[in-house]
Amino acid sequence: MSEQVSAEKVPVTVLTGYLGAGKTTLLNRILSESHGKKYAVIVNEFGEIGIDNDLVVGADEEVFEMNNGCICCTVRGDLVRILDGLMRRKGRFDAIIVETTGLADPAPVAQTFFVDENVGRRTKLDAVVTVADAKWLNDRLKDAPEAKNQIAFADVILINKTDLVSAEELDEVEARIRGINPYAKVHKTERAQIPLSEVLGRNAFDLDRILDIEPEFLEGDGHDHDHDHDHDHDHDHDHRGGLKHYHDEEMQSVSLRTDKPLDPDKFFPWVQELVQKEGPNILRCKGILAFKDDDERFVFQGVHMILDGDHQRPWNKGEKRDSRIIFIGRNLPEEKIRQEFESCVA
Repeated sequence: MSEQVSAEKVPVTVLTGYLGAGKTTLLNRILSESHGKKYAVIVNEFGEIGIDNDLVVGADEEVFEMNNGCICCTVRGDLVRILDGLMRRKGRFDAIIVETTGLADPAPVAQTFFVDENVGRRTKLDAVVTVADAKWLNDRLKDAPEAKNQIAFADVILINKTDLVSAEELDEVEARIRGINPYAKVHKTERAQIPLSEVLGRNAFDLDRILDIEPEFLEGDGHDHDHDHDHDHDHDHDHRGGLKHYHDEEMQSVSLRTDKPLDPDKFFPWVQELVQKEGPNILRCKGILAFKDDDERFVFQGVHMILDGDHQRPWNKGEKRDSRIIFIGRNLPEEKIRQEFESCVA
């Protein structure tokens, strides 16, 4: 594909989070602030999300124009159809934001951008952003598997309504989030006040950015976090960077690394079979690979069973050629994955 075509793809942000966590506040800001950009916001039900009707200028049946030039439309069925319609409108959008309902698992929406060729030709997935309620998230994580999915799946997480909890409660919520997904960028907000650039235009699904798979808050502490499973989880007061360190019983991330070159003939069949078998449990995976006798880095990422990858660029002179992969998911057979990965070395 020529550079030019891919440069023109419209970035799409998938916005998820529990009802009442603050998604609507964020969306209303996008639709009303004078940011000088043209955004299209796709919501499930126009009425439900409480878009301020004073902001609406014109409306055809599903598309509402805002007085800041953005538009808002409702999906009453097929996301692909709505995206298609948006792409045909005159004028370009700077970005598209797709809001998933409060209970939804963001995966199927994200998969649309991998699977549907028409959609993939003209748009690209930018990031999954999850808005979490500082006060209620701990309870939700206990009783709602979707809440965990939304955290595990996210590239960016806003812990919103921080003004409603104490500093200790906030630390607790953040530690729990980190236990499920150490890779997301976490922001703490009140009334979803955050520069839109921290939410939009993140490029998290861009294979060039894939090496941001180092957990930012673990950098530089030199610990190996894979082997402290024997603690009583709730009393694991291991203060790293001031945060307790949680291991979520059910959801975890497995990170693999080797500095030995991999054999593509072993690696590809292995990873394909792994995602076929564990697919429903693997929410996200991504990695950078150094293959034997191959001067280019191979990068890949996946959503459940859908994998996408390609040679990305030549390894630079003096760049350390190691392979790194992360899987985030439920009840993953960590030891088995480690051993099988080890046996993919050339």
